[in-house]
Amino acid sequence: MLRITDTVALADWELTEVFSRSSGPGGQNVNKVSTAVDLRFEAERSPNLPGPVKSRLKRLAGRRWTQDGAVLIRVEETRSQARNREIARERLAELIRKALEKPKRRVPTRPTLGSQRRRLAAKKERGAVKALRGSVDDTD
Repeated sequence: MLRITDTVALADWELTEVFSRSSGPGGQNVNKVSTAVDLRFEAERSPNLPGPVKSRLKRLAGRRWTQDGAVLIRVEETRSQARNREIARERLAELIRKALEKPKRRVPTRPTLGSQRRRLAAKKERGAVKALRGSVDDTD
């Protein structure tokens, strides 16, 4: 059981962990011990997340969202398998917490009268500068 917030917790069947050999430094250890963690969360099938949260999670996950509706998180930062598991679970929890936040609805506003007048004055001033760039008459 992975607790995300007070109201949301993920069941064990929703999470799958696969361990593999990690790339990078580690000496002889890197060839023997499977320390990299691939954490798979079955987000689409999860009964603990409402529909809007799943759609926000899909947008936030980006490339980590698979075609069958799972979130894949790969961690191979440390030489410890246990620490990599913790990091992967923390990242998943953080991603879901961000998806749980409801975005503020944008209230469209009109520009103020002063800002409209300032914009038009700036446009006229710029137009005058450009008008002065024209060809010079040499009638002397």
